[in-house]
Formats: sequence, structure tokens, C-alpha cells
Amino acid sequence: QVQLVESGGGLVQAGGSLRLSCAASGRTFTTYSMGWFRQAPGKEREFVALISWRGGNTYYADSVKGRFTISRDNAKNTVYLQMNSLKPEDTAVYYCAAGSGNPTAGENEYDYWGQGTQVTVSS
Repeated sequence: QVQLVESGGGLVQAGGSLRLSCAASGRTFTTYSMGWFRQAPGKEREFVALISWRGGNTYYADSVKGRFTISRDNAKNTVYLQMNSLKPEDTAVYYCAAGSGNPTAGENEYDYWGQGTQVTVSS
């Protein structure tokens, strides 16, 4: 069992930066790949980024590539999403998720989800 709690969301102007954190409980955190997803108002939840359980492999949605960076600290049971050059279209609720078995961009490949943190980017 893994419980996930996101933090770090907020209101930021376009061009600004935020760093999201996702704290995980459970001793098996290091065996899970971690992903970030987001859901904007009136839209379906979409994949943002993922990192393998050792942190050696990362993958990003085209919309955030070059602006967002996912990382993890297994000693702290935490995964991060550094978001730079934010745009109004990045406004969404951001969720972290944990998945076993080498998940990719599909929501149904993840086993555990956090409650989400709101990110609002003003123009």
C-alpha cells in the first residue's frame, strides 16, 4: 500500500516557476515508478511526466518537454516536478501516481493516486 500527498501548488504568473512535491508513505516506494498527471477544468486528465523506480529513466509529454523536470529522492520517499516557464495552459490540478510493472503514460497503469494540488498560471 502506498499513500501519496502532493504539495507545492499555487498561483504564479506566466513565465514563473513552481516545484511540486509528492510525499509517499510505505516501505515499497522505491519499487514503484512515479508519474505526474494533470487535469484542467472541463478536460480529461492527461499525462505529464514519469520517472522509473531508480530514477534513471524519465519521459515527458511533448507539451512540457524542456520546461518541466521530474526527479525523485528515494531516501525521502518523495518525487518532484520542477515546472519552469509556466504558461496559462499549464493551469490544472496536478496529481502524482505510483505504478508497478514499468508504467508509461496510461492512467490505468498506475496503482495509487494522490488527491492533487492546484496550479494556476495567470497571464
